[in-house]
Amino acid sequence: MLSNFMNTSAMPNGKCGIRALLLAMLLLVVAPAHAVEIDDLYSAEVPVDPNDSDSRETAYERALQQVLIRVTGSEDAAFSPELKALFPNPARYVLQYRPGEGNSLWVMLDGAAIEDVLRRASMPVWGNDRPLTVLWIAVDWGLGERELLLAAPAQNARKPAGTVDRAQSLRDRIQRVARARGVPVVFPTLAADDDRISFSDVWGGFHERLMDASRAYGSSSILVGRLRADAVERNRWSYYVGTQQRQWAGEAEDAIHLLADSLAGEFAFAGNAGIETVSLSIANVGSAGAFAAVQGLVDGLDMVAAYTVTEVSGNQIRYSIDINGGARRLAAVLDLRAELARATVSPLNSGAAPVRSTATLFYDYRPATRGME
Repeated sequence: MLSNFMNTSAMPNGKCGIRALLLAMLLLVVAPAHAVEIDDLYSAEVPVDPNDSDSRETAYERALQQVLIRVTGSEDAAFSPELKALFPNPARYVLQYRPGEGNSLWVMLDGAAIEDVLRRASMPVWGNDRPLTVLWIAVDWGLGERELLLAAPAQNARKPAGTVDRAQSLRDRIQRVARARGVPVVFPTLAADDDRISFSDVWGGFHERLMDASRAYGSSSILVGRLRADAVERNRWSYYVGTQQRQWAGEAEDAIHLLADSLAGEFAFAGNAGIETVSLSIANVGSAGAFAAVQGLVDGLDMVAAYTVTEVSGNQIRYSIDINGGARRLAAVLDLRAELARATVSPLNSGAAPVRSTATLFYDYRPATRGME
């Protein structure tokens, strides 16, 4: 029980106080990764026309367009007159540049300055801490050739000639669009002889097994694809995000664009969205290790302005969280955490007065019990 090792109902305000108090515990327990921090969110490699007298300025503009697509979460950002008017001089935001491969230029832009302009204009901003999406894609190449698209072909896998090249080409196409949209994705790393997940599980729609296996990656953002190379039937996609499910059809590139649009709709918030206080209760935190994992999760939420641990009782812990975007944004983030599940209202029973807030969220902690091969 939490009360056995934490007998206080109030904790210091702010992240710094929490980190200091729990440093020893957090050093002993490492919480699983739930999101990916995009390191190259504000850099782009763009083509350069050697015959263009303004090639560098043109490259700066193209790089800014690519960055705005990722930061706003909107593919239309590259063609928006409104956004173009906000950045009349792209060169002003260039921090570094260097020649790229072939006739290209690598450009690093000032992300903080760009976000500041967007926020002051009340435009949407999507930070660089983004949820990871697990891709389960089954491909029917035709003539009896079928495979589950893995991160890399298994060394002992027996594949017909040319299959590996086709699979790699498909992976490259998906990764290219994912990078352009700033969406982190991962293919499963199952061994060829792993009997837990198979082509049939994906093709047959046994998605409960896929969601269970995806917990090892610390994500509840899961994209399932069933593709036919001969295009006789439309490719089918199922997207699971938190408790929601969506169905799509189309090519792999289309699915990644729809994935990016969906995630941006949840996580990109306008700069004028006010800070609200949300009460968050997490139950089933029954050990020091669980407490450290939950604490690490909350402490790692970059969109949180400040928080306080207001109460610990039994196996439950309650936070008061100040967040830009309020309960909707916090729930969107927490729903993607594989080790958290929405719970029915179950208030702490210590008798303490509830936290004054605009909303209350309830979750159960459910750590993964196994990992991937």
